[in-house]
Amino acid sequence: MNLEETLADYDFPLDESRIAKFPVATRDESKLLVLNRNSGQITDIAQFKQIESYLVPGDVLVYNETKVSKRRVFLSTPRGRIHESVFIESRDPEGKEWICILKNRKKLKLGDVLFPSASENHFCIYSGNEGDLSILQFKEKVDEIDFEIWGNIPIPPYLKRMATKEDEERYQTIFAKQLGSVAAPTAGLHFTESLRAKLEGNGVQFLPVQLQIGYGTFQPLNEEQWQEKKLHKETFEVTAETATILNGARKEGRRIISVGTTSLRVLETIFEKENQVYVAGKGETDIFMSPGDIIFSVQGLITNFHLPRSSLLLLVSTFVGKELTMKAYHHALEKNYRFYSYGDAMLLV
Repeated sequence: MNLEETLADYDFPLDESRIAKFPVATRDESKLLVLNRNSGQITDIAQFKQIESYLVPGDVLVYNETKVSKRRVFLSTPRGRIHESVFIESRDPEGKEWICILKNRKKLKLGDVLFPSASENHFCIYSGNEGDLSILQFKEKVDEIDFEIWGNIPIPPYLKRMATKEDEERYQTIFAKQLGSVAAPTAGLHFTESLRAKLEGNGVQFLPVQLQIGYGTFQPLNEEQWQEKKLHKETFEVTAETATILNGARKEGRRIISVGTTSLRVLETIFEKENQVYVAGKGETDIFMSPGDIIFSVQGLITNFHLPRSSLLLLVSTFVGKELTMKAYHHALEKNYRFYSYGDAMLLV
């Protein structure tokens, strides 16, 4: 990291009208910007499915198979006041204590009782705060099955709307398998089953990893996080089969392309630079990368257009450099690309 740089160097003006509030009619028909890291050339592609022209037999696309949980739950007091919440993670093995983002918490007192609106059998106790997060204590275990009954898909707050039935399908990727995230790995939203089949028919290989995405992905960085390179922790898992295939592809000189920044975080976490190998395993990662660091694990990245001053924008800048990243973003603004989760995509090679 250049110590003379600040987060302000990774800011850009973005009118709210440029934020995609809804997805395009068909997943693979969003626009695609292709950026060549070596030449700096930018190419505008009308539809994402034309990405096949930029992929070759032997390429390996690594996707995040996480599935978004219905963690946005409307809690009510005995008198009927509603508190919107997003459950982040359980704090104990029994699944009784949860931390969450809780709206209007100043109106609550310690020990107040809250009921999930769709439940007659469960209730929780408001047990205080930790910074921007709140602690809720349940009498009985709460798990993903409960959230599927009580909750709503936690679409990003910047969409400034309630989730619809369509979001339950469209805010999940075709790869979604393992419940546990509060946000979608948005680069994967551009793929359809037909596009995947076509690419596989062309000799492109798809490999899964898993990262449970936390709400921190939506939060702008502050200067302290920037200087100390501290980021929120997220749980990941990579199977032995995936690691073996990745190592074989690397030895054969095949390109490994990350489908999204979440997959890239996993790959950089499990890649041993000293031995130049991927190591299977599971655990937590708080990896933070910014320009000046070197990404060793991939040769390409598919990604959406991210928030200003965000860790995801810094990760993209680490891969292609700050100047090229900002060049691409300003080009996207000029060419009316759609931004954020339901927006258009970039291929960086």
